[in-house]
Amino acid sequence: MGYPNDLLATRAIIKHGRYAVIPPQGRVNNVIPNLENCKVSVIASPEMGAKFAFYTVEIQPGGGTTLPFQEEGIETFVFSISGQGVVQVEQQKFDLSDNGYVFAPASQAVSLANQSETVWRILLYKQRYRQLEGYEARVVVGNLADLPNEAYDEMENVRIRNLLPADLGFDVNFHTLTFEPGGCHPFVETHLQEHGLYFLDGEGVYLIDDKWLPVKAEDFIWFGPYVPQAFYCSGRKNAWYIYTKDCNRDVQL
Repeated sequence: MGYPNDLLATRAIIKHGRYAVIPPQGRVNNVIPNLENCKVSVIASPEMGAKFAFYTVEIQPGGGTTLPFQEEGIETFVFSISGQGVVQVEQQKFDLSDNGYVFAPASQAVSLANQSETVWRILLYKQRYRQLEGYEARVVVGNLADLPNEAYDEMENVRIRNLLPADLGFDVNFHTLTFEPGGCHPFVETHLQEHGLYFLDGEGVYLIDDKWLPVKAEDFIWFGPYVPQAFYCSGRKNAWYIYTKDCNRDVQL
């Protein structure tokens, strides 16, 4: 990147245990032992206060995993931002392109391979599974283009897609929210569930805790439990993001 051409500054805000805003500027490359020819940034982890790990990964042509991601009790989710690649879950192989995704249940081996001639950009998510007796998760493969894009809380200018089934076997879901200009949440949310949220396009202002902050494409936000939150789309085009939500489990005491 060379020498800076201005004073060093950042939009990043980290409030350990509460929330974090991490723009793309300032992310550094992390060496992950089982990834080769990849640029990896770890943008959420327990060190921050999150119960999950969230990564951005740019897989170069010919790059991918040298060994699968596999750890007892850990479930994995892969979302393709752009480009093409192959996700293998155990013995099953799935071709992903823009807005495709794969969810792998806990303990299953997940491999990544970019066999194309262009960079494959993905989001990678890992979390320890909370087992519920009598239920289990399963492999889910899909693409946003094939999902219902429904009105959110009866508001036609905000649309939601649900990426995983509403099934007690799953302890997490992934959604996208799309806001037309002027669209917003119907109220300020304050809840137990934490979110990991990645902006895919557009811009707006997000209420996080007690501050309204400008956010835009490629920003990542983590909300801890009970942090007030709401979004306004203030740009001239749609803003949309993908986010995680823990679900289907009672409070652990």
